[in-house]
Amino acid sequence: MKRPRRDRKLTIMLVPDGARESTTFHLSYFALRGVAALGALIALGLTVMAGSWWYLAARASRASDLQAEVEVMTRDRARVTALVQRLETIETQYTKIRDLFGRAEDGALSDVWLPPATTPRRGAGSAQAQDGPSLPNVWPLTERGFVTRGVHEGLEGGHPGLDIAVATDSYIRAAGGGTVVDLGDDAVYGRFVVIDHGSGYTTLYGHASLHLVTLGQEVRARQVVALSGSTGRSTGPHLHFEVLVDGEHVDPLTVVKQPT
Repeated sequence: MKRPRRDRKLTIMLVPDGARESTTFHLSYFALRGVAALGALIALGLTVMAGSWWYLAARASRASDLQAEVEVMTRDRARVTALVQRLETIETQYTKIRDLFGRAEDGALSDVWLPPATTPRRGAGSAQAQDGPSLPNVWPLTERGFVTRGVHEGLEGGHPGLDIAVATDSYIRAAGGGTVVDLGDDAVYGRFVVIDHGSGYTTLYGHASLHLVTLGQEVRARQVVALSGSTGRSTGPHLHFEVLVDGEHVDPLTVVKQPT
């Protein structure tokens, strides 16, 4: 008679080497399937545990990266704060320097004559020539500025004029009425303007950023002829101002007076 499938067994016989007696085990197929299922469950549990450990390790590593980024951002924020404070200090220092250079007060431009949008040429009968030639006794800037270098003679040509530190694009004005007899760009003077005032007087304005007059144009005293800059051989924005009498350089401070 055939044994039912549920009652079928697996017989395992263990025969020790040199022993007379053997050991026999009988395991049913049902029990074997249970053991296999239990093993599969254990393996699955171990796999889930390993996956969970890997996930938690990845999250922990990500948390460490985020913590490092937070520390970097904190340091960057501290540097930005320090930079803002530094900029505020620089702005304060710049304001003090501008005050030293004589920042124009309200209404200071009332002592300057601005050219019209189109400047007529010499002989056009414009209002520019109303004053005619005059001695150059007007300070050549609408601001006091700061004289950084005066007239002196040296072994290598000396320095024939005044260097007046002033902000870029400040108004440069004619020290007196006259005619523009030369202007252009020079390796040393940069953009320059030369005005003949008659009676042997000539003035030169160097290192400008922009010309506002043309060659041969008649200008009146205090007329804006250029904007200050740092062109040519220059280490910073300033006006180089020269006064010549009969072709000889003289100290401009003996002809014009610096505002107080």
